This record gives sequence, C-alpha cells and structure tokens, in this order.
Amino acid sequence: MTLGPDFPVTFAQVQTEPPKPADPGGQGEDFGKSSPLGFLILVLFFVAVAFLVRSMTKHLKRLPESFDEPADKPAEGAEGAEPPAKPAAG
Repeated sequence: MTLGPDFPVTFAQVQTEPPKPADPGGQGEDFGKSSPLGFLILVLFFVAVAFLVRSMTKHLKRLPESFDEPADKPAEGAEGAEPPAKPAAG
C-alpha cells in the first residue's frame, strides 16, 4: 500500500506479554533474597575449600620431581639386573 510514489506505508504487528496470574507461583516479596543461614553455609564452603587446597598443596610438595627411573639404573628385565627383593614372610 502506498500513498503516492514517494510515501510507502509499512505496518508492524506487535505482540504484548500475556497478563500475569494473581499468584506468581511462590515468587512473592522475598523471592531471591538470601538469609543469614545461606551466608553461613557459603562461608563454611569457602573455609572447606581453603583447607582442601592447603592439604593438596602439602601432598603435591611431597611428590618426587619425576616418576621416571634414573638413567644410571638399568631397566627391569635387562641383563645383569638384580632380581627384586622378596618380602619377608610372617
């Protein structure tokens, strides 16, 4: 539809949001607010994570630099290698 050669007319269809129900399903005035108990639980989780990181760091420091066998030792199964020690019985 045009009103002349220089004036095209465009129509747009606009959708509106459906009306909200009277009870929004438990999303009242206090919805989304945290309580002091939630804050306490969050702080306890952070403390637990800090202790776990501390423990993990201690364990990682005890590990050797490499788990590879040193180059000067012969590999297992090589000729001339000593047999592994047998555990003591009893």
